Formats: sequence, structure tokens, C-alpha cells
Amino acid sequence: MIIKDKTRDEVEEKYKWDLSKIYVSEDEWLKDFEYVKANGDKYLEFKGKLNNADTIYEYFMFDEKFSKKSDAVYMYAALKFDEDISNSKYQELKGKIEKVLTEISTKTSFALPELLRLSKEDFDRFMVEKPELKMYDYEFENILRMKDHILSDAEEELLSSLGKSLNNPEDTASYLRNSDMKFGVIKDASGNEVELSNINFSKYIMDSDREVRKNAFYTLYKEYEDLQNTFASSYSGKVSMDNVVALRRGFKDAREAALFDSNINPRVYDNLIDVLHRNLAIMDDYYALKKEVMGLDELHIYDIYGALVPDSSKSYTFEDAKDIVLDALSVLGDDYITDLKKAFDEKWIDVMPSKGKKGGAYSWGCYTSCPYLLLNFNGKFDDVSTLAHELGHSMHSYYSNKNNPYIYHQYKIFVAEVASQVNELILARYLINHTDDKNEKLVILDSLMELFKGSIVRQTMFAEFEDLMHRKEQDGYVLTSEFISDNYYELYKKYSGNNMISDKEIRYEWEKIPHFYNNFYVYQYATGLAAASYIATKIMSGDKEMLNNYLKFLTLGGSMDPIDELKVSGVDMNNPDVIQSAMDMFKDLIDEFKEIYRSR
Repeated sequence: MIIKDKTRDEVEEKYKWDLSKIYVSEDEWLKDFEYVKANGDKYLEFKGKLNNADTIYEYFMFDEKFSKKSDAVYMYAALKFDEDISNSKYQELKGKIEKVLTEISTKTSFALPELLRLSKEDFDRFMVEKPELKMYDYEFENILRMKDHILSDAEEELLSSLGKSLNNPEDTASYLRNSDMKFGVIKDASGNEVELSNINFSKYIMDSDREVRKNAFYTLYKEYEDLQNTFASSYSGKVSMDNVVALRRGFKDAREAALFDSNINPRVYDNLIDVLHRNLAIMDDYYALKKEVMGLDELHIYDIYGALVPDSSKSYTFEDAKDIVLDALSVLGDDYITDLKKAFDEKWIDVMPSKGKKGGAYSWGCYTSCPYLLLNFNGKFDDVSTLAHELGHSMHSYYSNKNNPYIYHQYKIFVAEVASQVNELILARYLINHTDDKNEKLVILDSLMELFKGSIVRQTMFAEFEDLMHRKEQDGYVLTSEFISDNYYELYKKYSGNNMISDKEIRYEWEKIPHFYNNFYVYQYATGLAAASYIATKIMSGDKEMLNNYLKFLTLGGSMDPIDELKVSGVDMNNPDVIQSAMDMFKDLIDEFKEIYRSR
């Protein structure tokens, strides 16, 4: 019997999100779409006039009204598209609004350069002349911060016109990985021949059959080895471009330029790497544990991705998951739980997988809507954890929207994973404390250890690699494939410790990491989890001050620099002790796993 995915129509209504909260009908959507399409040219009426209080205020008011509508129009079309990506009707709706918004973005490019011509004295005077502008004080501060790093109008126009060309290295690498590379055929555990790809590699590198894992590993990286020079050309071009643009804009280096937008002090980046260097012995313990549990004399890279213990046979209905998450997160207080229940009662969540539905999970909303959640719930522990994680994002967005004007409702990426990870960590500890099943405890602890290894240790290694490559290129080194691969391999061995064999093929892994084309981004996965660990530990210990500060943090949106927002929560990311506390938690998880495993 062949089991097929349900169609969208076959999914019970109670498991579908209610998008009528954005638009009751598609006629209503079309009305706002036509407004967006017809009114984009109104931006041009302000061109050359952003030099006085009244016009600047009028511009902000129009931009807010227009953006609220365009955000809602785009989001509705995109959410409908994600319900069934094969539905041509919603492909068309999404394509139409994307095209319009792309055209409009070119019509607003004048605004920032005009505002940058103004001085602090100008903005201070405008806020006196028109008190309504006082709410934009923080926005004006951010504009003024940029003044020293903006080029002449001609240079800015040139850079803007080169946008597509500047993205060419990333596009080239993406086409290689996702289209042009052919990895060949391997045999699965049943002896069936399967064509390996970047997409299904994760399945086979986690297979319980060691030969399958080994063959998948060698087969994949042989193709990357063959294309190392092409990838090196692409990546070195990206690094060179980052350095040239950063220096031309008056930054010390590309890292400083990348951290500038969120006003992150580079020492946050340095602290992360320094603390990891002092704690890498943890990886010796972690991989020694893997060797012990897997019963291996030698642990290779192709052994490290599978689960240490068989997944619990326990399954959960969505109703079970809802009750568990509400109980677990009750430590965040009655008001939080009351607001959290809205996600279920008001149908923010699209729960079940169905034919054509976008995979994975996310939380997404706009200022005028609730923060919707897309899930593909299959009843396992990971699905319960994903629900808690995405609800963390949604509650962060809900409180940010509720407590801020439009211009400050969106929080920065630097803090984006904090609330989701706080929820995930609280849920995991709750489940461990509420079961007597040792295997279930081990499954959860294994998942947490993988989270810390992947989000803190591995992402910090990536961060150090990015920084090293940019510094070496700036110092005059030529980033050949051999140079890049040798440096990556040395870092990989350093971060992996002495109890795992770092197979030489991994020296080409840098080629398959798309985040390296979004420079100096990945460190935020590590800092986000470190902050969340610090917060969750104190909340679970009953620290009421931390709880109150954290709830306040959730309301801040983008009204402050993200570092200052975390200080409100009681976390100072300039202090290396925050990173250290996360590494201490990782060590405690390893020790707890050992104790339970050896007592079975």
C-alpha cells in the first residue's frame, strides 16, 4: 500500500491557519494590491525635498501607510503560496507583488542619501519645530551614524547599479551546489542505487549503516574536491569585494563594516572566539562519548551526525504538543501564557504536512497581522520542540508589534534567535524532568548536545574562518583553493579535538556553506544561543528579576541597539562570561548524558 500525503482540502480545518485576519477575501487583497501598484510613484514627489521638518514627517507618514499595506499584500500572497507551492494561482499572486515591490524599491533609493546630507543640528531643530518627529529620534541617530560611511552620490549610484554583478560570486556558488554538481550514485542500506545530492546528503550521512554514511561522505566531497578551483575563484571574489567596499566606506575592515548595521562592538565577536578556544576540551569529551555509545574504535566525521540513541517510540498528537508546551512555558508567567494561547485559539498555526506545502517551519507576520506559524507536524519530539521554538519567535514578534510604532517594530537579526531558543531550552528541561523513561531523557539530551555543538562550536569555527580569510586577503594573500582549504582544515581539526579523526576530505567543506556569502552572519547563531542559555537557566532557577527583564526585552522590537536590548534582559554580550556559561551548560549536558546512559 502506498501512503500518500494528504491534499490541502483533506486536512482538517482546525489544523489550518486563518488568513482571513489579513484579508477576508481575495477581492480585498486585490484592492490593496492595486493601491500598492498605483501609489509607488508618490515616493518620487518627495525627491529633493527631504530638508525640512514638515516634508520629512509627511514622508515618514506616507512610507508607514504604504509599507503597512505592501507588507500585508506580500505576506498574504506568500503564505497562500506556501500552503501549496504547486498552485499556479498563488504563484501568480506572489510573482505579481514581488515584481511591483522590486520596481518601487528603486523609487525610494533617494531618501537615505538626502537625509544623510542633514546634520545633528538639523534633526534636533526639526524635532523642536515639529514635536511629532521626536519619536524618530533613534532613527535619526542611526542615520547620523552612517554619515561617515556614505560615498558621494555618483559612487553610491555606481555601487547600486553594480548590485547584480556584486552578487555574482554567491549566484555562481549557488548554481554549482544546487544545479550543476553531479555527485554520482551510492547504495542505500537495502542495496538500492540512489543518486546523491546536496539535498539528500543529510539523510545518508545520518544513516544507521556505517558503510552508507562513509560512501555518502567520500562521494560528496570528491565532487567538491574536483571543483575546488571554481569555488575558490567565487569565494575569493566575494572576500575581495567585501574588503574593497568596506575600506572605501571608511571602515577598518570588512568585519567592522558588517557589524556596523546593528552597532555591534567587534569585541563581541572576539570574545566568542576566545572563549571557545579556552573550552575546546569539551569536544574531546563529546566525541569520546560518541565513540563509547556507538561502540567504535575510531570515530570519523561520517560517524558524528547520527543520533546517539534510538529515537523514542513515543509520539504526540498536536493537542498533546500544545498542552506540553503550555505547561513547560508556564514559568514565563500567566500573562505570557494568556497571550500564547491566542496562537492556538485564533488559528495562527498551519499544523499538518500536505501535498505541495512548503517544508520546514517558520514564524512570520507583519505589523498589521498576527505572527503566523508554518509547521509540518509529524508527532515526534522534534516537532514538539519546533512548536515551542517557533512560538518563541511569534511571541517576540507579537510583543514587538504591540509595543512599538511601525518604524521600530522589527527586531534585529542579532536578537532574533534568543526567544525561540529560550523556549526550546525550557521545553527540553521540562520534558527531561517529567519522564522516568531513560531513553526519552537521552534522546532529548542528545538533541541538546547537537544544538550546542552545531550552533555554538561549529558556527564559531565558521566565524573564525570568515574573519581569517578576510584578514588574509586584506594583508595581500592570494586566496587559492589550496590556501583556503588548508586553513579551513586546520581550524576544523582544532575545533574537533583529539577523539575524532578529521578526514582530509573535510578540507573542502567550506565550498558547501552558503552562509559564507552572507559575510559575518553566522556568529549570531552562537551569540543567540549563548544569550538564551543564560536567560533560560536563570528563569528556570526561579530568578524573578531575570523573568521580568526578559519579558521587557520581548517588547523592545527595534527601538534600541540589540546589544542594549539584551542588557535590558540582564545579558551583557560584551561580557565573555555569557559565552562561558553556555559552554558550561554544554559540559553539564554531556555529563548528564553519561550518568544516565551508564546507569541504564
